[in-house]
Amino acid sequence: MDFFLVLALAFTGTYLLNHQQQRTRIALLARHLQPYQIEQQMETLTQGYLRAMGEQDLERRLQVLGVLAPTETQLAEQFERFASDFRRVPAELARVSRLPLGLPFATQLFPAASFDMRALLDLHAQGIARALRNDTGLSPRDRAYTMTAELLLMQHSCHWFCKSKAVASARMLARHQTSHAQLVAAVSPETRRAYVALTGPV
Repeated sequence: MDFFLVLALAFTGTYLLNHQQQRTRIALLARHLQPYQIEQQMETLTQGYLRAMGEQDLERRLQVLGVLAPTETQLAEQFERFASDFRRVPAELARVSRLPLGLPFATQLFPAASFDMRALLDLHAQGIARALRNDTGLSPRDRAYTMTAELLLMQHSCHWFCKSKAVASARMLARHQTSHAQLVAAVSPETRRAYVALTGPV
């Protein structure tokens, strides 16, 4: 058989297997997200923060941020419940490959190069709750900036789980003009340390 034909068949088979596994992970995550309004709340907050930061008048900026406070609380509470629900996912289904590109059976073939999505969601829940509490007394602008970074890094993690690290990073760059490294640098130090320890160097 022609070498290039064999290569094409192997590539096609790998693509189809990988696509099927990605669809399974997308369905798993969507099923656990379905009872919540996390995506809508996140959209409201990120757009609201942008609007607030665009206000030159401090009083007006604080007013906009104040309107967002109930949504912040709701999102933090809902994400904690979502992370708790996701802990019931079997360990073998919650593994995420650290390899930059998606490969079929990567977590089974290279278990050492993977991490647990359940632990990552717990980490994000803690980071969002920490930003909401504002334990370090950040200014309203810096607090909104940190919360935005926590939310976008969480979104990156969801895309990573569903597709791959490379796809998640490319989407973040295309949609928000922000690199993965910039996100990790912008979250709280506690989130950053725990994130790098779990997922590996950025």
